[in-house]
Amino acid sequence: MRVPDNRAAARSAAVAARATLTTLTAALGTAGLAAAVANPGLLAVVDQHAAAVRDSLHGDHRPLTVAALAGYAEGIRAAAREHGWQAPAAPVDWSQPDWLLTRLLAVCALARSLDPRHLT
Repeated sequence: MRVPDNRAAARSAAVAARATLTTLTAALGTAGLAAAVANPGLLAVVDQHAAAVRDSLHGDHRPLTVAALAGYAEGIRAAAREHGWQAPAAPVDWSQPDWLLTRLLAVCALARSLDPRHLT
């Protein structure tokens, strides 16, 4: 009988978490964060959402991780889909994004603040 290698499972989970954040950043984060830099009002709202995400993940007491951020993003997207939300098919109008898109953008901002070695 072969004992499973927990390190392989952990590596697999880490790869999946990084892929989630990379995909989210490509879909929303790059354009959204560029829009936030150009729009101080949006940047302030994203910062508020980032603080709320950090609080919910207890980021003041332990470091944020790729896995925690990816899990959070997946969780809110799954809950939103249960209520009929669909990911935008067209580019997002960042002048008035809804709560969910702003929250996901905040996750992207937090992911960007992590050590880049954790995202490669």
